[in-house]
Amino acid sequence: MVAAMTAMMLSIGYLGNIAHAEPDSSPNDEQTAEQQLADYIGQGRPQAGAIAGTDSGSSSGLSGGFSSDTVGYGPQSSSAAAAFGYSLLHPDAAPPGTNDWNCKPTAEHPRPVVLVHGTWMNAYDGFAYMSQPITDAGFCTFTFNYGRSDVGQGGGLGSLLPGAMGTGYIQDSAKQLATFVDRVLAATGATQVDLIGHSQGGAMSNWYTKFEGGATKVHNLITYGATNHGTSLDGIGTLGRAINNLGVDVLGFVELFVGHAGIQQTVGSAFVNQLNAGGDTVPGIDYTIVATRYDEVTNPYASTFLTPGPGATVQNITLQDGCEQDVSDHITMMYSPRALSIALNALDPAKFPDLQCTFNPWLIGGGGSL
Repeated sequence: MVAAMTAMMLSIGYLGNIAHAEPDSSPNDEQTAEQQLADYIGQGRPQAGAIAGTDSGSSSGLSGGFSSDTVGYGPQSSSAAAAFGYSLLHPDAAPPGTNDWNCKPTAEHPRPVVLVHGTWMNAYDGFAYMSQPITDAGFCTFTFNYGRSDVGQGGGLGSLLPGAMGTGYIQDSAKQLATFVDRVLAATGATQVDLIGHSQGGAMSNWYTKFEGGATKVHNLITYGATNHGTSLDGIGTLGRAINNLGVDVLGFVELFVGHAGIQQTVGSAFVNQLNAGGDTVPGIDYTIVATRYDEVTNPYASTFLTPGPGATVQNITLQDGCEQDVSDHITMMYSPRALSIALNALDPAKFPDLQCTFNPWLIGGGGSL
């Protein structure tokens, strides 16, 4: 277990867990630093119109990868560490309560909910805590595994770890999400879905709504630690992008380890530029964007937030506002009772008007126990 956890931490989804990130001193300082970072990285950045495979630092492997249905079910877990351990042995398991293809939405809850995991994760360890309560609240809930790319397809050496998915080009993964959403709509008879995305799953869902026909098929987009504007990875990604801008393809070397999707999520990438070139949102979607001050992967943490454009509503929520004892990081926020209550409130504010506030620790989750 210790060795597996060590390998996990070397991934894009866990890299920052090596050192405990402290919250920044003030939102104004955060915004100033973020703008300075954006201005600096913007020097020599790729053109926004670039497509998959043209990102600076996307030189390893071939475009490829696929999505897959889940097989069987894993137990509900309140601990991120325990869920990760289970997924090593059962990488294709579904989180509990999901993928009942006979489920029909009700008048009270007319839209199915689709859960979208993050980089180097899978459907189970991404949603082993949240899935059952969402289903129990009366929603038809679905999920799948996407971006399954092996080393030869550019998934990086980390793709050798069981359950490490979401490593292929994000544009390809968005097409896989489009196909899955259409399956859900056909099976349930619904006209729209609500999406809940974690990390890359949030940014990839954003790409789906903008470029893969998802704008009219999504009502709520709820994200946690989404890499919407890229990440500095505690400065690692920033340094790599700056070196690449000088003409040295250091990110191409790093990509051998972290895969296509990891490099695409660094600040200043062609993917990030194109994702945001036309504004943060699309009309008709209600966005709930959740951040944690202790996020070691999506940082600065406020870079996940969106600015609403015409016809869209955005709630930007910092997990610790009003609940300082929740010290969830990038991974354990998916095991936070407060984070779950935010999702339920966004899905059904009349039935779930109140947000919970409990202790949820960094790295382990589960209230400090396995």
